[in-house]
Amino acid sequence: MENRTEGIRQLMLNELGEFGEKHYPKIALRVRYAQDAQGLWYARGDVMAVLSAMQGETIARQKVSSITKMFEGLLPGSLGSRRSSLN
Repeated sequence: MENRTEGIRQLMLNELGEFGEKHYPKIALRVRYAQDAQGLWYARGDVMAVLSAMQGETIARQKVSSITKMFEGLLPGSLGSRRSSLN
């Protein structure tokens, strides 16, 4: 479980990249120092906002969707992604 959490953390940081870390340091620190999968789960919204600002919403949604899939089996049932009638 710890390896999967670290993999998610690294992917999030990689997606932010050097530009994201430089221009959005609080978000990068939040991801870097999240204590567990739940902390990273809640940081997804901030990562989405940064990626949207850097690359546009469509690309950001695709990247965050890939990140979200990595959480499968790591979170309590109440925290997982929910199906939306908007999809």
